[in-house]
Amino acid sequence: MTEVRVPTLGESVTEATLATWFKKTGDTVTQDEMICELETDKVTVEVAAPVSGLLSEIVAAEGVTVGVDALLAQISEVPDSNLIKNENTKLNKDKSASTIEINAIKNAPSAEKLMAENKITNISGTGRDGRVMKGDVLDAIANPTPSLSAGAPAKPRQDNPREERVTMTRLRQTIARRLKESQNTAAMLTTYNEVDMTAVMDLRAEYKDLFLKKHGVKLGFMSFFTKACCHALNEIPEVNSEIDGTDVIYKNYVNMGIAAGTPTGLVVPVINDVDKMSFAEIEKAISEKGARARSGKLSMTEMQGGSFTISNGGVYGSLMSSPILNPPQSGILGMHTIQKRPIVIDDKIVIRPMMYLALSYDHRVVDGKGAVTFLVRVKEALEDPRSCLLYTSPSPRD
Repeated sequence: MTEVRVPTLGESVTEATLATWFKKTGDTVTQDEMICELETDKVTVEVAAPVSGLLSEIVAAEGVTVGVDALLAQISEVPDSNLIKNENTKLNKDKSASTIEINAIKNAPSAEKLMAENKITNISGTGRDGRVMKGDVLDAIANPTPSLSAGAPAKPRQDNPREERVTMTRLRQTIARRLKESQNTAAMLTTYNEVDMTAVMDLRAEYKDLFLKKHGVKLGFMSFFTKACCHALNEIPEVNSEIDGTDVIYKNYVNMGIAAGTPTGLVVPVINDVDKMSFAEIEKAISEKGARARSGKLSMTEMQGGSFTISNGGVYGSLMSSPILNPPQSGILGMHTIQKRPIVIDDKIVIRPMMYLALSYDHRVVDGKGAVTFLVRVKEALEDPRSCLLYTSPSPRD
């Protein structure tokens, strides 16, 4: 008897909902065949059969929340002759019944239930292979269209008719829980500075057309900030570390998390070894990851292993904020909107495009001096962006 258990779900992901069983008790399965699908906070995870045999017992039913390494099912190993016999029996079943079974597993059970209760059809799914997930249905209920709302039953009366109660999606629940855990666990502080964006904007304006023609991607601000952070992390390695019990793990590489807003919430895809990339490679990676994030196609591996994060609230018009750490990381840089402001240069008042920078850090491992120095180095690199070309990758600590 072989056990089928919940696989590792990714960094800081501890539970999932069993969305769909592709097999039922007594069915024949082959090794590496997908037998069920788990719905996590950010992506869907397919579970494969570890061995060939008969699915003798399903322990976790559809819709149940399961933790990492929880028992899902039992597979009985049978002789090859029995497997062949069972497969032949299965192939002789009515084709129409097989078609119905295949179609039935297209959407998550929780989504199917909500759609039936609210008489909703024709929803575009964000899950794997276009599967409709529970969050898709909740979004459709919260933002009805004439085609979706037609024939829908009246909603239960609210205490206040101008209020509406909508269940939080799993992603939103997890975001809320993790942000609160981050505040409760880390000794989080934020330090601020401001940067004159004139040099970056002039350099970008000078080369953006040539850059696009040569590399096929636009030259944005994120590559400059990524390079500047890599430069600063090389000098202040504790910002690129994490706490593990009583140990501090220093990273001799930079896996940069780039926070991205999606229709279902915030996700942080990770660009591995960004410290070894060129400006063009960084811009291409950010563009590709952002597109996959917005379409809901990011895999779990693409969102784990980050060592530092950049969050750009400026795209939404934020003038200043205090970003929250993405555990177990020890630092996160907050970018903000560029705004023309009067500043003093050489005893003269001039108008310059300025941006506030915010570094939130874990004071358990990063001292105030290190945090301030880090932000100053980022500022210096951005005000002299050509210096980023001299950056070298982090080296092991002595």
